[in-house]
Amino acid sequence: MGALENPVLLARHRLTVEHYHRMAEAGILPPGQRTELIDGEIIDMAPIGTRHAALVRKLGRVLELQAGNAYTVSVQNPLRLSDQSEPEPDLVLLTYRADSYEHAHPTPADVKLLIEVADTTLRYDTQIKLPLYARHGVSEVWVFDLEAHRLHRWRQPQGDAYTLLDSLDHGSAMTLAAAPGLTLDLSSLAL
Repeated sequence: MGALENPVLLARHRLTVEHYHRMAEAGILPPGQRTELIDGEIIDMAPIGTRHAALVRKLGRVLELQAGNAYTVSVQNPLRLSDQSEPEPDLVLLTYRADSYEHAHPTPADVKLLIEVADTTLRYDTQIKLPLYARHGVSEVWVFDLEAHRLHRWRQPQGDAYTLLDSLDHGSAMTLAAAPGLTLDLSSLAL
């Protein structure tokens, strides 16, 4: 019997969010290094290009202006999905809280809309992060595909997937299912 016929199963040790935070506090993760915790694994995040940064700023402004004081806009901050996953989406529209989530990171129950901007990260955002968001019940996710100049909108999570997908031009007005009465006018955005 050859070695490949009977492979050795090695134990894997997944990190918790608590371990991840302790590593950052202890300096194991260098300050300024962009990482996120996905299913217990530390993932290096891609550098932010100028088109990506510009669209995140534009989207942040649109969300702030149109959502007013009814919601909180979080830009590239942690979202606590579980004990082993804490990604940092580009933008998240959250339920308003007077403390601005000072004592705990937001969770999926707080999310009205999650947005990822993809220039070099489309496969990662759609194949790794999107199923993670669905599994944890994030009700609506938008991915702005900078290469194709398209907005992809996923809704109605079920298991590791979403049951509704729209691909739209960026100049549309979008109504959010989780935020009744809020329609976001995206006509000012140029992808």
